[in-house]
Amino acid sequence: MRKLFVSNVMSLDGFFETPDKKLDWCVVDEEFFAYACEMLRSVDAILFGRATYEHMAAYWPTAPKDEIADHMNGLAKVVFSRTLKKAEWHNSRLVKDNIADEVTRLKQQPGKDLVILGSAMLSSYLLQLGLIDEYRVILNPVLLGAGNPLFGGINEKLTLKLRTTKSFNSGAAVLYYQKADGQFSDTQLI
Repeated sequence: MRKLFVSNVMSLDGFFETPDKKLDWCVVDEEFFAYACEMLRSVDAILFGRATYEHMAAYWPTAPKDEIADHMNGLAKVVFSRTLKKAEWHNSRLVKDNIADEVTRLKQQPGKDLVILGSAMLSSYLLQLGLIDEYRVILNPVLLGAGNPLFGGINEKLTLKLRTTKSFNSGAAVLYYQKADGQFSDTQLI
């Protein structure tokens, strides 16, 4: 069975984007790119919510060519949205209903793992349903003061267990979490 993990950036004060939805505060360096390349090599599909999908689809098709752009443009993409009319970015498929059923079906298929990038609302929803196997928080040494919280929409206490960390020279760190009660399945770390 394939695993589903989330990889998302977060400021020290808990935000994944500024109030105007900017990500220009993220510490992006060689170690971050190495993490992103390794992570993208381990998956064969990316799951998105509408807003993140639209942001990514507007950037990656014309981004400078490198390994990350190749993965972002080449990998299968599943977009969960009730309002989006179509998903035209290469290898994209739109799912409007039955999100939990579709994610369960995807996890049961053979292949590499699945990742959710950005898409904090989708991630929080699936986290509460127990469908996330691992949550990777890329903690940035930045305080934003305001923005959109990474774990918005959580309506019950969820206790997570820190499995491991990966520190970057920039002061950023990837924190690998699973649910403390064992609801997340055991995953192999990259």
